[in-house]
Amino acid sequence: MPSEYPMNDPQTIWQNQPTEPLKMPENELRRKVRQRQAKARIQALVSIALGLIVCVFFAWTCARAHELLPRLGLGLLSLCGLNFVYQAYRWIWPRNLGPDATVNVSLQFYRSELERQRDYASHIWRRAGLSFCLLGLAMVVVPGVIHSLKSPRLLMNFVPVLVLLAIWLAVFFPIRKRKLHNLQQHLDELNLLEKDNR
Repeated sequence: MPSEYPMNDPQTIWQNQPTEPLKMPENELRRKVRQRQAKARIQALVSIALGLIVCVFFAWTCARAHELLPRLGLGLLSLCGLNFVYQAYRWIWPRNLGPDATVNVSLQFYRSELERQRDYASHIWRRAGLSFCLLGLAMVVVPGVIHSLKSPRLLMNFVPVLVLLAIWLAVFFPIRKRKLHNLQQHLDELNLLEKDNR
């Protein structure tokens, strides 16, 4: 009986080759979980420190501002820093895995941590309050830009802020996309592991 696929076709041979189930030793799984926890702790601590610095800086600047709209914008930016601290602790700070956890519990724990980080990264505009940060920044910058239209030399004072914002946006979106892609890759690998451990 002739085969519908030639046996000397490399692609057919490669696709039809038997695969071994993907198994991960228990120690390797725990090591990956600990490694993910350490990385998440560092990321959370950096985020918390940055949020506190932003909060203090904008609160101090708010106290020195004289006009109402920029003062409100600076206050909003200060509150955004506090919100960022809270959200970093809530979504990035890892929970602890018990030392005597079974393989299935370890897999479920690892999955939940990856899903939490993916959900935070995919909804960061809402969860980290970035839209309110941009609103606060607009409340600070726009009145100054309007006021400085009378004197183009004063307009140059706002160029560094706008350049920094443009650089931040240019860096933020690719990093977020790469992070989401990496987290999804880890989740896909975990799906294979869970199938094999059933």
